[in-house]
Amino acid sequence: MIADTLIEKIVKTQNPTCVGLDTSFDYLPDDMKRATSPEERAEAVFEFNRRVIDAVCDIVPAVKVQIAYYEALGACGLSCFDRTCRYAKAQGLVVIADAKRNDIGATAARYAEAFLGESACCDFLTVNGYLGTDGVAPFTEECEKNDRGIFVLVKTSNPSSGELQDIKLADGRTVYECMGDMAERWGEGTAGKYGYSRVGAVVGATYPAEAKILRARLPHTFFLIPGYGAQGANAEMLKNCFAPGGMGGIVNNSRGILCAYKKRGGTYFEAARAAALDMRADLQSVLGELCAN
Repeated sequence: MIADTLIEKIVKTQNPTCVGLDTSFDYLPDDMKRATSPEERAEAVFEFNRRVIDAVCDIVPAVKVQIAYYEALGACGLSCFDRTCRYAKAQGLVVIADAKRNDIGATAARYAEAFLGESACCDFLTVNGYLGTDGVAPFTEECEKNDRGIFVLVKTSNPSSGELQDIKLADGRTVYECMGDMAERWGEGTAGKYGYSRVGAVVGATYPAEAKILRARLPHTFFLIPGYGAQGANAEMLKNCFAPGGMGGIVNNSRGILCAYKKRGGTYFEAARAAALDMRADLQSVLGELCAN
């Protein structure tokens, strides 16, 4: 089961780090920015991604590929997205497509087929659950058929997330608690051998108090944790996202790894590896040895 696979890779690498391949063309070194056409730019981005993947695939369990950066390059960018995901899978990494998809009925089913279907290039997809159960059901159905997973937006890391997500409902819960409870329910009956279901939650490290509430409420929900590094969260802030033994979450870092060479010097892929190792040490200093129970 895909959640078990992710957990086993986290334990093997002793590293709950997800490298975010949110690869803006602007992040590339100057000698890779000579490309002028969309096709050349997309090829340069793929080459950048390929070298980063090769540099980190033995020390991290997963990558998250944010589709917006590829859509911005047009049709050739979408090809680059697909090639990046498939290359990462070929190198043994779990691949999370960060596309935050959802709609109603047949449209949601087409999104689900595209990202989670039999021939899809990723293992997990981020999903916006705010259309309710009938908007999420097509995704969970594809997950069951093809051993995939989703991460539902619950408490996001952006500064204004509380404008909606912290609102109190009539029953006393916040909106984010309600959405978390729904994610836990959508995953019922799909838990693997380590107790986590196919339906995970996006929970920002920038809100540790809220993360603590959600971790207690959602015992079978695995967390995708943005906000580390460039967004301001540190290892101490995100420990509330994890269960005892350091399980239950994976922490994304994009710019801090992709752009590490700008501070460290050297090649971008060597700097990316060094940054990923530093992040592992930082997380281990708070979480300790990782073990799947």
